[in-house]
Amino acid sequence: MSKNYLKIDDSWLNFEQVKDLIFKDHQLSLTEDAEEKIVKCRKYLDKKLSNSGELYYGINTGFGFFQDVKISNTQLEELQNNLLKSHACGVGEEVPKEVVKLMMVLKIKSLSYGYSGVGIEIVKRLTEMYNNDVLPVIYTQGSLGASGDLAPLSHLSLPLIGLGEVYYRGIKHSAEEMLAKFEWKPIQLQSKEGLALINGTQFMAAYGLHSLIIGERLIAWADSIAAISFEAFDGVDDCFNEKIHNIRCHKGQVDTAARLRELLKGSEIVRQKKLQVQDPYSFRCIPQVHGATKDSFDHVQNVFLKEANSVTDNPNIFPDDDLILSGGNFHGQPLALTLDFLAIAMAELGSISERRTYQLLSGQRGLPLFLVKNPGLHSGLMIPQYTAAGIVSENKQLCTPASVDSMSSSNNQEDHVSMGANAATKCLRVVKNVERVLAIELLTAVQALEFRRPLRSSPEIEKIVAAFREKVSFNNADRVLRDDMVKAVDFLSEPLSEP
Repeated sequence: MSKNYLKIDDSWLNFEQVKDLIFKDHQLSLTEDAEEKIVKCRKYLDKKLSNSGELYYGINTGFGFFQDVKISNTQLEELQNNLLKSHACGVGEEVPKEVVKLMMVLKIKSLSYGYSGVGIEIVKRLTEMYNNDVLPVIYTQGSLGASGDLAPLSHLSLPLIGLGEVYYRGIKHSAEEMLAKFEWKPIQLQSKEGLALINGTQFMAAYGLHSLIIGERLIAWADSIAAISFEAFDGVDDCFNEKIHNIRCHKGQVDTAARLRELLKGSEIVRQKKLQVQDPYSFRCIPQVHGATKDSFDHVQNVFLKEANSVTDNPNIFPDDDLILSGGNFHGQPLALTLDFLAIAMAELGSISERRTYQLLSGQRGLPLFLVKNPGLHSGLMIPQYTAAGIVSENKQLCTPASVDSMSSSNNQEDHVSMGANAATKCLRVVKNVERVLAIELLTAVQALEFRRPLRSSPEIEKIVAAFREKVSFNNADRVLRDDMVKAVDFLSEPLSEP
């Protein structure tokens, strides 16, 4: 079977290509230009070390607080191996496969620019591992988000030297076993290589991109689900009139109002006479709230695509300028701030969604209390709202910014860190929580819409409702609602197809 390859070099990596790596299982291929730059940088570094007695951080010195400890040329390989082993201090849950794959791509991409000093063998081995679905076992806890993601990237790199564990076709093996299977020899690390591997922001960046991929899908679903709720609540659609939004002109707001008008086009329910003048905020302000999340999403995506196309290890090597410069591109502050921002923005989609669910269950607008035909004997959809409320509350706690914290490390040499790794893992947790809250709203909204029959909603909404009804039937009497909720979450797992 033919494979689709993403070429890795200094060309801009865009968001659609990132998604293709996950959803279309694209493989990786280094271009000749990238290989030449990697080889050129390595040759320069070797020559520099052989002709100079200067100290270069992490190349012929110790690390962190040990920056001034000179390491002899005969011990440079041992220094780099010791670095990987001593820094592999991850604990907690295992990083999801999709995030590990993105970490590997981003690390290969960063090294491919030829500013890191690694040998070509390192980059080719990482590429071979990726293409053969040999994925390192990495843990969620251990990174401060500066000097990059040291612990997670150490676990990513251990298999290169025959240590650690990997997954192959979903089964965990020792790295030593997999190297033997593919006839790969453990790599003998040269100067700078271990440091280049573990300095960087690829853990934070991969988590952020993964959250953005899921978030993009949920943002699209949120508009459609909100439209179903709006119909079920018999809302007044004046609030979506373009004249209102054009005089405020935030792009996300304008686009959301336009999308709602499109979703409601042709609805019999919208056209019927209304008894109320306007609706609660959770319906009337959908464009303002969803739109703000969309604008925030666009900003965060821009930051993460810049990071995906950056070099983030230290020190950086510039052969053409005869320079080896020590800096701080590994510092995760741009990511930490935007990960916190993304978590807050996505959590608001869940917050307003839960409020619409609550309103639909409250016995207003001619809807039965808790959307059940025989209330009292049956509780109907009373308790899914409890679940949504609990999740929304959890998200409020998770949205406390990680980026405002810092704790000194390495004997105060690394005295300000981003805590971006914590921001990254909790952001993904928030996004997945939002998916569950939206699924509960969808379950509720479709149930409520049935009480508007025989009136029909718009063709687009009716299409979504019909597809959902193939998975979850109308709730006539109490049943185990977890099953319905799980099916609703599964329903949202697929991208929403728009006309």
